[in-house]
Amino acid sequence: MNSLFKIQHPLRSALTSRFLQRTLAYASNERKAEASPEPSPSFIHPTAVVHPDAIIGQGVSVGPFCTVGSSATIGNGCKLYPSSHIFGDTKLGERCVLMTGAVVGDDLPGSTVIGCNNVIGHHAVVGVKCQDLKYKPGDECFLNIGDNNDIREHASIHRSSKPADKTVIGDDNLIMGSSHIAHDCKIGNNNIFANNTLLAGHVIVGDYTHTAGAIVVHQFCHIGSFSFIGGGSVVSQDVPMYVMVSGERAELRGLNLEGLRRRGFSVAEIRSLRTAYRKIFVSVDSDSLSFEECLAKVYVGWCSLFVALLLKVVVEYATLDDGAVPDGNLLCCGNLCCGNPTLRF
Repeated sequence: MNSLFKIQHPLRSALTSRFLQRTLAYASNERKAEASPEPSPSFIHPTAVVHPDAIIGQGVSVGPFCTVGSSATIGNGCKLYPSSHIFGDTKLGERCVLMTGAVVGDDLPGSTVIGCNNVIGHHAVVGVKCQDLKYKPGDECFLNIGDNNDIREHASIHRSSKPADKTVIGDDNLIMGSSHIAHDCKIGNNNIFANNTLLAGHVIVGDYTHTAGAIVVHQFCHIGSFSFIGGGSVVSQDVPMYVMVSGERAELRGLNLEGLRRRGFSVAEIRSLRTAYRKIFVSVDSDSLSFEECLAKVYVGWCSLFVALLLKVVVEYATLDDGAVPDGNLLCCGNLCCGNPTLRF
């Protein structure tokens, strides 16, 4: 027995030493790649499993214990940190980063396409099968992500639920930790989703929206551009552009004034939007007039560019394909009234 231990000890030491040498070589190559502006040969750590049919660009770094599937395409300058994985028909654009534990793609029919300069955070799961029970095994499903998105730790983004649709995310979005974007969602550009933002299936989000933490959006809802959703809200109806909503069943809380200022809206433009908001949502005649009559009244009395924009968006988000306005589809004003001194609009 003692002789067996004597044999194992030098063998274990040799294996440990060899692994450390490989890891140090990997770290050294990482530093060289960062220091050199020219494209360098790709480096694949010996412990990584990379299928020979995978397409690897120039200057790609694949860390220890990574997995790259046979149908994967990795663009130039991408970096896979240890224990990150790419499966299925997945195309990764240039200069993308997969942090430790990230999983991108799935061995399913269809594809996951990710643009350039995206960061997939620690243990995030992107491009896997949806959680819709109507999904039929064997159907193609798709996810398209644009450029310059920051998808943080433990976020999950699912593919579409049917071949005729796609889950789509635009450019320059910040999706914070533990957020979820379900099947068939359409996300625009420059949005900020705070931690634990949960979007159900088929949700459509415009541009420059901002959600606070721990919010839930019901399936098929539309979130208008430049809107803000307060923390802990449950959104079960459409949210018009430019407004703030919040509440356990979210209600309108006025214009998103700070968001509009940050996005460069002028004082005159904000004043026009405020006028339109009051006429449509908090008019003293709103109880006696139909929704269409409120819109017509504002359009006749206040024909500025931004009032017209607000009207266009309200109609777009509140009407069905046949042009009818459904009751209760658009967020109502709840307990708001013109005499409430606490309203900010």
